[in-house]
Amino acid sequence: MGVRSGVTYTLGILCIILLIVSIALLVAQVFPKAVENYVKREVQLKNGTATFETWRNPPPPIYMQFYFFNVTNPEEVLQGKKPFVEERGPYTYREYKPKENVTFTDDGNLVSAVTPKTYVFVPELSIGDPEVDLIRTLNIPVVTVINMAKSSSYRILLAEALLIAEKESLFTTRTAHELLWGYKDPVLTVIHYILSDVDDYFGLYNKMNGTDDGDYLFLTGKMNYKNFTRILEWRGSQSLNWWTTDTCNMINGTDGTSFHPLILKNETLAFFSSDLCRSLYGIFEQELSVKGIPAFRFVVPSEVFDNSSANAGFCVPAGNCLGAGVLNVSVCRQGAPIIISSPHFYQADQKYIDDIEGMHPNKADHETYLDINPLTGLLVRAAKRVQINVYIEQVTGFHQTENIQSLIFPVMYLNESVLIDDVSAYKLKSMLLLTEVTTAIPFMMMGLGLLFGLIFIILACTSRNEDKEKTEEDSHLKDGSVYIPKCASFYFRMPMTD
Repeated sequence: MGVRSGVTYTLGILCIILLIVSIALLVAQVFPKAVENYVKREVQLKNGTATFETWRNPPPPIYMQFYFFNVTNPEEVLQGKKPFVEERGPYTYREYKPKENVTFTDDGNLVSAVTPKTYVFVPELSIGDPEVDLIRTLNIPVVTVINMAKSSSYRILLAEALLIAEKESLFTTRTAHELLWGYKDPVLTVIHYILSDVDDYFGLYNKMNGTDDGDYLFLTGKMNYKNFTRILEWRGSQSLNWWTTDTCNMINGTDGTSFHPLILKNETLAFFSSDLCRSLYGIFEQELSVKGIPAFRFVVPSEVFDNSSANAGFCVPAGNCLGAGVLNVSVCRQGAPIIISSPHFYQADQKYIDDIEGMHPNKADHETYLDINPLTGLLVRAAKRVQINVYIEQVTGFHQTENIQSLIFPVMYLNESVLIDDVSAYKLKSMLLLTEVTTAIPFMMMGLGLLFGLIFIILACTSRNEDKEKTEEDSHLKDGSVYIPKCASFYFRMPMTD
């Protein structure tokens, strides 16, 4: 009986200790804080670490899809009719963008790098052959020259180019490959003789295959985990100079390929896009799972391209604001009248959609989003979707434009997407499982304490009933009755017979 009693009291003591310790751990959040501190310490750019290698050369495949809008009624457009366009593509390319010329400062707080991009055509993920498929679209060099001619300072310099432009049509038919990667343009060739810094080749991605967009200086996150991969400088400057306010010229956040760990739902995630010549931001939309990995989806809200006072600095020249959902980036495109929007004018003013027959905007296909694991800040899935448009209007002296409507004309849109590969997903899930087990230790201790408590109660009750039964049996022998045990909680007496 003594051994059993000792076990019972030992279990009782263990129960109390485990419950007290587990509650104390939960209240103090010891293990979650330990995990957070570990993540803060490990998720920073240091040479030779897994975090650095993932940042320097992202393992998940990146794909760039190009969709063109083929104009089916060019003659009618020249007469002032509504354009009809048909979507062609996608022409899909595998995108490689490892960081090069990586250099750390002596204190390890900063790192500089360039990111050259290389594109390799993937026929099995494409519809059509870009070197064969013909696309009829706006003749952007001609439209650009006509637009520049509105300024009298250019008229003499561009006189010969303007004469050629007069003979050139407002529309051109080229292969998708030429429109993307470049072709020698007769108008630009003339301008090149006058202004040697003007390229005589034109392409929406001309000289962008195998090249980078400039030097970046990043914070490593060593001093503050929230500064992990945040851009400090681009092309040697901490701000842009294209826009009319300091706020609009700010370079905010990361380059969009990585984010700081321990992301919260109420955060605003900023990132800079040199393609769009500005910084943007995403806000939390929903929780979801990507290949079994928990993720927060952040989307670019309509307010980013809204026609509001906050965006007035993006109106160039000052006060020359377009409607919601579009951005004039001609100031960073050598004066070409390029207008940026979401594909099919998603989230833009309805008038832009109504002006073009063939626009069918929808959230699933045309929204830009980022799916990020909140603990590590790793990007597990994303889609950057941008449409390139050209602004056309009537310009006095040019017969090509004398009857056309003023339009924001869609030319092409891209979908740059990434999805974590299976190997990386397995590694990330394994790490997340380990952190989940670690943070669950107090609950395990509490469960074990409750189990010991249950065993203690059973043993204590059993021992108490056995003692009671023995006492009753001993006292029963004295009054001449027989004791018959029924269960652990009650008994009855029977008189003895001869």
